Amino acid sequence: GHRLSRMDMAREVLKKFIEKRPNDRIGLVAFAVDAFVVSPPTLDHEFLMRNLDRLQLGMVPRQRTAIGSALATAVNRLRDVKSKSKIVILMTDGQNNAGKIAPLTAAEAAQALGVKVYPIGVGTRGLAPMPVYAFGQKYYQEMPVDIDEGMLQQIAKMTAGKYYRADNSEKFQAIYAEIDKLEKTEAEVKKYAHHRELFPWVVSIGLSLLLAEVVLGQTVFRRLP
Repeated sequence: GHRLSRMDMAREVLKKFIEKRPNDRIGLVAFAVDAFVVSPPTLDHEFLMRNLDRLQLGMVPRQRTAIGSALATAVNRLRDVKSKSKIVILMTDGQNNAGKIAPLTAAEAAQALGVKVYPIGVGTRGLAPMPVYAFGQKYYQEMPVDIDEGMLQQIAKMTAGKYYRADNSEKFQAIYAEIDKLEKTEAEVKKYAHHRELFPWVVSIGLSLLLAEVVLGQTVFRRLP
């Protein structure tokens, strides 16, 4: 019912996704003209959430978008992770026009390392209001949303992932819910139980009572016919 930036929308949906997967190591990479690790893969989700909350537009220059560098950075962080399922959720609202690594080259590395990539193209088709800052003031200007969907679909196909397009918060939530279902991994858990045998105690008590009856039967407590 009110204007919500793509950044805020992604943040809220991502938080819910993290909450549903408490046993997963999850990391976060932010990118625009450069890519940097906001949080390495970690089980400390409280730490991850704090870093996610601190992430704001403007922390990374947005003139251009280095999708290949971002994907390569994420894949590199997963290289030594021992897990049956390793995935990258790649969210972008632009085309690759920066960085030294081509997106498909990064996708080849992901494929070689068994990392699935789920690209999400964020934003409506056509024109969308984009925040513009001038003289300390923020206002919105209609700008074209230019996403290279063909390239993102190819990345998904190469890595056995799936491409999605999110143009509203409901669809964004549905996408993460689907990924959550697709990436469930069964794990064998060894449980150890300590059993204490009580049978000898029961037998001992029974034998004691039987012996007492035999002994007492030879005394004044014997039963008369």
